[in-house]
Amino acid sequence: MSDMRTENTELTVNSGFAALENMDVLNEAMADDCQGLEFSFDRVKLPAGGGTAFEIPSAEGEDYEMAKDITGVIVYNHPAYAYYHDKYTGGNNPPDCGSFDGIQGIGTPGGNCASCPYNKFGSGDGQSKLCKNKRMLYILRENELFPITLSLPTGSLKAFTNYVKSQLSRGRKLNRVVTKITLKKATNASGIAFSQAVFSFVRMLDADESAAIAGVTESVKAYAANLTPTALMEDVPFVDTETGEVIEPLK
Repeated sequence: MSDMRTENTELTVNSGFAALENMDVLNEAMADDCQGLEFSFDRVKLPAGGGTAFEIPSAEGEDYEMAKDITGVIVYNHPAYAYYHDKYTGGNNPPDCGSFDGIQGIGTPGGNCASCPYNKFGSGDGQSKLCKNKRMLYILRENELFPITLSLPTGSLKAFTNYVKSQLSRGRKLNRVVTKITLKKATNASGIAFSQAVFSFVRMLDADESAAIAGVTESVKAYAANLTPTALMEDVPFVDTETGEVIEPLK
């Protein structure tokens, strides 16, 4: 009887974080299929007006699905500072200066972020900074090989900082735990409602998962090291958490 087996060349995704066993295959696929392409991870959209549901790109990448929470491993995170010389008018225009380490600015004025006058409280409307300090989170969900990104706005940085501190105090690194992120409606001093992220611990990763995640973290770090201020462009409505103003992207 002849052997009727055929070679399966598709990338198989295992269940849960066991999907990370395919990282070697994934890296090879990226090298072949993404060569010459401007590759980026899918971005999560935050709602305006204090909404409590995320908008996550669908599997097809053309539409968005509403989700009350994002649960996964924060494999990596870094600052995402953006300064616009002229008033920010939405997407499709990169900031004049950006920073992905919170130390060195790229662009104009560029240079040391700590001594930059635009990175001082009060340089904005008297209570804020002209340079918007955000943080980029790379979140890997179960049954997926690519992380999604969440640009964490200024109004959620304190909650994130407290969560990181609480995990580190228990000897847990972010890329070794499963985290659940939800949204709650918050109000600033001017009475403007905005969406604020809430972080909660779900579980520790097991030894095999932690070992696999370490490889993902290194891959994402390499990706982030090549980012330019263009990556800070928004393709969604921008909501100023200090004024509540919703600025639609440029068309």
